[in-house]
Amino acid sequence: MADTTAGTPQHVAPDEGEAIWFMGGLFTVKASTEMTEGTYTLVEQRFAPGFTTPVHVHHRDHEAFYVLEGEAVYRCGDRTFKVGPGSFVFLPRGIPHVFRVQGGREARLLEILAPGGGERFFAAAGEPAGARRVPPPGPPDVEKMQRAAQRHGIEILALPQDLAG
Repeated sequence: MADTTAGTPQHVAPDEGEAIWFMGGLFTVKASTEMTEGTYTLVEQRFAPGFTTPVHVHHRDHEAFYVLEGEAVYRCGDRTFKVGPGSFVFLPRGIPHVFRVQGGREARLLEILAPGGGERFFAAAGEPAGARRVPPPGPPDVEKMQRAAQRHGIEILALPQDLAG
């Protein structure tokens, strides 16, 4: 298991890191705020085909994604990016954004949040993962997510079901 003492070399094995089920995805914290002395958070994410985030704005942190597997479409402000393995997407704080997993296969991404602290939102809005896999389908706890978002400088502008039509 990783030593989370700041200022010491770290190693987190493939099956290690805090695992969280949030909004139908598996979030595995690979570099916590404590580990990086608050400079960034790194989270491996897995999503089923068709997964989408709410339209939201980060007021505290920049968000970036590196696509390891699968395909997605990101919309940030008036820009749209269709991405696949090897793609990198940077989403500056203060700009509304959303993404959706495309195609018929699971997506696996690395998310970087800077400065650190993003993993605390996922933990507050989600739940400890019952297994290291994408969780069974089910509706998110919207009220819990909204409360956590407010505490962590995130503004939810539209929920996925609000985007239909």
